[in-house]
Amino acid sequence: MHYCKKIKVIFCVVALVLFSSSVLAEGSSLRLRSANLTVYEDDYLLNADAEINFGSEIEKAILKGFVFNFLIEFQLLTPKKYWFDDEVATVVQHVSLSYHALTRQYIVMRNDQQRAYATLDEALEDLSIIQDMKVFQEADVEKGERYQAVLLMRLDQKKLPKALQIEGMTSSEWKISSQRFEWTPNLFK
Repeated sequence: MHYCKKIKVIFCVVALVLFSSSVLAEGSSLRLRSANLTVYEDDYLLNADAEINFGSEIEKAILKGFVFNFLIEFQLLTPKKYWFDDEVATVVQHVSLSYHALTRQYIVMRNDQQRAYATLDEALEDLSIIQDMKVFQEADVEKGERYQAVLLMRLDQKKLPKALQIEGMTSSEWKISSQRFEWTPNLFK
């Protein structure tokens, strides 16, 4: 009798773990994996990599022709000990993802450049790579100063159609936002 109770408890725990992982797998997620700054001439360029997964509701909405706009927000700060951090540079880049039903292609629009892909996975791969995004100039920073870089990527819910904005307020699947990715860049090598 005692072993039956233990087996039931173990079965319940295993079922709960399997159920929760399947629920999490279906949701949308956005996670920044890495970011760094490189120098090209007098400009600092941001390179970053993200992991983006869409849930079934978002995939259906894309196939229906809705455009999804993403914001890539970068900040360079000078940390202060007893006061607010000083903002050195703030840059926001807009990237959009849509589906063109006539050509059956997924379109990624970044900096007035349009790229077409045959599958959603290919389009998400392009969307997840931030490459050579100009964020500030060498004249904006001082040698010997310590800086903090902050990067955030998120779905711009304000640009969704009104029907999807309302659904986005009630469903967590539509709240696609990365964690706040922070690092201390080595600006003067």
